[in-house]
Amino acid sequence: MSKLKIAIQKKGRLSEETLSLFSDCGIHFSNNDRRLIDEAKNFPVEILFLRDDDIPQYVEDGVADIGILGLNEVLEKNKNVQITEYLGFAQCKLSLAIPKEDTYTGIEYFREKKIATSYPKILIDFFEERAIPVKIESLGGSVEIATSIGLADAIFDIVSTGSTLLMNGLREVEVVLKSEAVMICNTNLDEEKTAILEKLIFRTKAVRKARENKYILLNAPNNKIKEICEQLPGMKSPTIMPLITEGWSSLHSVIREDEFWDVIHNLKNLGAEGILVIPVEKMIL
Repeated sequence: MSKLKIAIQKKGRLSEETLSLFSDCGIHFSNNDRRLIDEAKNFPVEILFLRDDDIPQYVEDGVADIGILGLNEVLEKNKNVQITEYLGFAQCKLSLAIPKEDTYTGIEYFREKKIATSYPKILIDFFEERAIPVKIESLGGSVEIATSIGLADAIFDIVSTGSTLLMNGLREVEVVLKSEAVMICNTNLDEEKTAILEKLIFRTKAVRKARENKYILLNAPNNKIKEICEQLPGMKSPTIMPLITEGWSSLHSVIREDEFWDVIHNLKNLGAEGILVIPVEKMIL
């Protein structure tokens, strides 16, 4: 039987979150840090631990069938691969930053300016779309010091909290790209490997959906059930079961994580009691 070869980062947060996703999907590896190739014990996949900027090339060449890495690396390398899934973790942004004492007048500020970056293609595409000529200084790392040593007028780099920018006398002025982990695949997978990939995507979607939702149980007066159901649509509709206490019912539903607190306050105001919120392990739609 064929095995799907998956390329992921050798180290780092994205690698850890990818392995955690696989574990939640019931796919387990040996977790030997010194191995560059590992094989799942219970699913037809092999994992290759690589540098993230090499992954698009490996997938294009068919050395790996699929890869999991940041969208920013996919766009920068511009290889002939297909994005099959946006995975929702390892989120970051690529932003333009300038010396904090400079007055920012809008995107025209960068006309004819020299910008240091490790992502020249993304940056060139951004400014070409806006017909603004800039000079690109391509660096392999330590981009944030480029302005302080006189190498560039501004920088374009990954920004998370912004603390590194502040430490180097910079401030963020334009977000160019919001990135996250994505799954890419070779454009010429055979039928057998495509079938394995579809099974893998089915599992990852179920796990990701579960992470985005909570299971909620509550008791409510019968005369408020209609209003409460409007707050909790669930997957199709809430489950309602009568309680022994006359005039009351138990209501079970699913609630989105990002709506949780607002909805809970509304439920309390509508008379809901005994509210229990439980993590969802898997969610199959």
